[in-house]
This record gives sequence, C-alpha cells and structure tokens, in this order.
Amino acid sequence: MAFMFLREAISAYRERDPAARSRLEVLLCYPGLHAVLWHRLSHGLWRRGLRLPARMFAHLGRFLTGIEIHPAARIGRRLIIDHGMGVVIGETAEVGDDVYLYHGVTLGGTSSERGKRHPTLGNNVIVGAGAKILGNILIGDGARVGANAVVVQPVGAGVTVVGIPARPVERDPVKRAAPQPASPTPIFVAYGTPCEETLDPLVRNLESLRAELLALEARVSALSRSPAAE
Repeated sequence: MAFMFLREAISAYRERDPAARSRLEVLLCYPGLHAVLWHRLSHGLWRRGLRLPARMFAHLGRFLTGIEIHPAARIGRRLIIDHGMGVVIGETAEVGDDVYLYHGVTLGGTSSERGKRHPTLGNNVIVGAGAKILGNILIGDGARVGANAVVVQPVGAGVTVVGIPARPVERDPVKRAAPQPASPTPIFVAYGTPCEETLDPLVRNLESLRAELLALEARVSALSRSPAAE
C-alpha cells in the first residue's frame, strides 16, 4: 500500500512539473513529497491516539522541509506541493485528490474554538503562491485560487478567485461545467490563474470607469469645438 502511494505520488510530480526529469530526482529532491511522507507517518500515529509522537514527527518534518502540516489534517491522494517553503496546513483542514499547492499557501483557521475551523479543498484545486484560505469554508472541485489571494468565503466548483478579499473572475462556463476527471486534470493552470485573468475584478471595474470618463471628456471637448457650440 505504501509503495503504491509513493509510486502514484512520484508519477503526479513527473506529469505536472516540467522540472522533474526523473523519478529518482523527485524521490530525493522534492520537499513537497517528503512533507507528505512525514505527514502520513504522523497522521497514522495521531489516529492511533499517540498525539505527542505524532506532533514530534510533524515538527521534524517541518524542520526538514519548511512545510508545516498538522498530523490531524486529512490529505488526499496525489497532493503536489510545489517549492513548498512556508506552506501551512491546519489541524482540521481537509485536502482532496490531485490538489496542487504552491509555496507560501496557508490553510488556516479564524477561530480559537475547538472543532472544524480550517478549510476543505475539493479535488483538482490549484492554489497559487502566497494565497491564504481561512476559516471553515469549502473550495469546490476544480477551483483556482490566484497567487496572494485571501479567501474567506466559499468558492464554487470550477471558479477562479483573485484579490484581497478574493473575488471571482470570469471563466469559460463550458469549461467550468465540464466534469473533472479522477486522475490529474490535463488542463493545468500554473499558479491558479491564467495571465489574462489575473487582474483584480475591482481594479478592472475601476479601469472600465476610467475609460468611460475619458470617452466622455473627449465627447465634451469635441462638442465645445464644434460650430454649433459657438
């Protein structure tokens, strides 16, 4: 079982990371893979009630990889943590299958009370570098979270969000409605957001208002120069 997990995890890195040149390179040099291996060990201890050893192994994994995953967090299959430094996954976080996280991602809580207080990520979710997903919220299957976004509200399946606080940006509804495969999605969007969709919706609206204002000023100027105005 452990061998099957390791083989499919390495295959996922090989398929989705163009810098991965061999399976041996992934096994030896990818801290994201190492962090998940440490988590599987600490999570197994946590489920057996060995809480202190679980925390100690999780702490050691953090020291060696720069990636902090609480031993109680639930991690799905084929998770990829790209680069990885600074990733934090909280105690009650749940991560689905084929999720792709970049460095600096935080799956954090907004409450000091016990119970479910961290986010749940569906399958095939991509979270860009530096993004913060906070609270007991659901990020739907196939969703995309842009780099440095701060997400405090649920995100629907197939939706891309960017900005602070994160807001949806337009995506092709046909692509959004397409079912997500169980294996790693063939359409990969690096850092969670295509280049043409990276503009914050609020900034885009302001730019639209600015363009309308410039057009109105041009019309007023043209009318003031016309013979009828004299």
